[in-house]
Amino acid sequence: LHLNRNKRSVVLDLKKPAGYEALMRLVAGADVLLWNVRPDSMQRMKLAYEDVRRVNPRIIYCGMFGFGQGGRYRAKPAYDTIIQGSSGVSALMHRSFGDPRYVPIVMCDRTVGLIAVQMITMALFARTRTGEGQSIEIPMFENMAAYVLDEHMYQATFDPPIEGAPSAHGGTGDPRLLSPDGRPLPTADGWICVSANTDAQAFGFFRAVGRPDLIEDPRFCSVSARHRNVKDYFAFRIEALKGRTTAEWLTIFDAADVPAMPYHTLESLLEDPHLADVGFFEWIEHPTEGRVRSMRLPNRLSGGVREDFRPAPKLGQDSRELLGQAGYTAEELDRMLREGVPRSHP
Repeated sequence: LHLNRNKRSVVLDLKKPAGYEALMRLVAGADVLLWNVRPDSMQRMKLAYEDVRRVNPRIIYCGMFGFGQGGRYRAKPAYDTIIQGSSGVSALMHRSFGDPRYVPIVMCDRTVGLIAVQMITMALFARTRTGEGQSIEIPMFENMAAYVLDEHMYQATFDPPIEGAPSAHGGTGDPRLLSPDGRPLPTADGWICVSANTDAQAFGFFRAVGRPDLIEDPRFCSVSARHRNVKDYFAFRIEALKGRTTAEWLTIFDAADVPAMPYHTLESLLEDPHLADVGFFEWIEHPTEGRVRSMRLPNRLSGGVREDFRPAPKLGQDSRELLGQAGYTAEELDRMLREGVPRSHP
């Protein structure tokens, strides 16, 4: 209901020649073909880049799948949890909290999807300059390995690891991010999210909690000192905030320009006053699902964005419309529907 709003849905049985032909008619007028099955399947269905390019030389052909095609994992299936575990995401949870866990959101699927959008946008821009389409490979494993290691390769970036690197894990892992105390902080009535990283922020934090003497403490007097003593710094933060409520601390930290926000549950996030100010949520009447809560587009373009709303479609809801736009007559569509080539949902 959320991810498929403002889309149209066509369902085709590609094992039937008429279904394959229908897809190729759609491809002929398309800018982008985005797919997320294993590449061998695309080859078997005669939907490899060379097949598609013969129909539309300007097509941007973008495959999202588990593993790059130059390595030994190339034919393996992949899901979000498979990639979280194999790319090191779960190991970060292990290092922080003592046992490996999956992050409870499909972060790999969604992150790699955003990367695909970036790559497609670049390819479309290149096409405006060159007139040529191209094939794009988006492997989940390599993208998430880079996502994790950009920060957590850490001192193992160097050969040998630089002096002072943590030895237990070969120099890998940013200790600030991996600390089990790097989490929302307890207050008198709940939790609060505070991040005091620069000297100005950290010193403002010390003053706000009534410990200005710590500004001169050699453990905390600079960014590098706090980094070396991150365990002590985080432990102090946990104890410092227990005496006041979250609302009291938010008022104090706002006045001191210390970055702080309330800790939200999923339920309280729905009631956040800022999201209400910007009109983030709106109630929509869906034709089959009734009244549903929808989220407005969070980003804005000065040139404008669509303001109309098209409810998420049933699978195949727009098969007849889209195939009609591809040139099929009403009689042809009636026959194809009887033969089960497209699926159509009222």
